[in-house]
Amino acid sequence: MWQALYEDVNDSNFEIICVAEDTMGEEAAGQWFDAANASYVCIVDPTHMISTLFGFINVPAAAWIDEERRIVRINEGTYPSRHTIENELAGTIKFGNDVYNPAVRDWIAKGNESEHVWSPEEVRGHLKPATDDTAIADPTFKLGVFFKLQGDDAKAKRYFEEAQRLSPSNWNYHRQDWTYEGERTAGKNWYKKSQALGDAPYYDALELPGEVL
Repeated sequence: MWQALYEDVNDSNFEIICVAEDTMGEEAAGQWFDAANASYVCIVDPTHMISTLFGFINVPAAAWIDEERRIVRINEGTYPSRHTIENELAGTIKFGNDVYNPAVRDWIAKGNESEHVWSPEEVRGHLKPATDDTAIADPTFKLGVFFKLQGDDAKAKRYFEEAQRLSPSNWNYHRQDWTYEGERTAGKNWYKKSQALGDAPYYDALELPGEVL
């Protein structure tokens, strides 16, 4: 989590807003905020509105927003450090990076003079362009969320599956649907789909100096 950086920086002009998206709301997400003992702003978004507004399709993802309310950088795979976990199917999995955290610190210190700040044109160039299918996938997924919150699991499942068919690269759609199948099954589904990527990247490159792809 980003608590260490937040405490270390201790700058009144810098704020972290962390969003957890899960249709089960605080019941599912609250434990992670509690475990992190986060003192920055934490939001639970059961309708996945934030992903829609920013075009996020995987987690973690982040947008840098300056004092003029402009997005000056947007990335996915935004881990604060390298991590290693053991998985029963994949064995040892290493993920994350050591370049994003220093880039955030540089931006905090230098503002828009940071070399890591993008121009408006660069930001637009890194946004996921909508296709006819992905444009339909978002409201389709939202209908799945609606019916899930209404307790109609059968309808929710149909809409979740259709959204995944329309936008197969949106890991947020897959991940939300898989959570209802239990942690073990969700892990197997993730492993199977991630292996099917072959040489294709799971995350877009951060495009930061020293990044190891």
